[in-house]
Amino acid sequence: MDRLPKQASLTDAVGACKNVDDMRESPCVELISLPMARGARVDYADPQVPAFPGMRNYKLELKSVPVTAETLGGYDLVLIATNHDAFDYALIREHARLIVDTRGVYREPLPNVVRA
Repeated sequence: MDRLPKQASLTDAVGACKNVDDMRESPCVELISLPMARGARVDYADPQVPAFPGMRNYKLELKSVPVTAETLGGYDLVLIATNHDAFDYALIREHARLIVDTRGVYREPLPNVVRA
């Protein structure tokens, strides 16, 4: 991570579980804060969590951004960390430059999807 480029990334969903707003023990906090600490611009989109809550060890003043063709085009990377049903995954697939799919949303091989 020492050579992390200062790129913009969007983390889709920050809740710990699908379709809930519970942030306790969510790995997304680390997935957002580590690149930010190295100078990357990181946003998140989560219909369940409109504003990032105050946490004991993290002070991230972020608000959820809308997932649209225009906003997706502004990010170098989209990380699917929690697969909420409210997301339009076809829209994300079509407009994101690079997708890191940690939830197995995209089953077929796609040129812009990395399964993690």
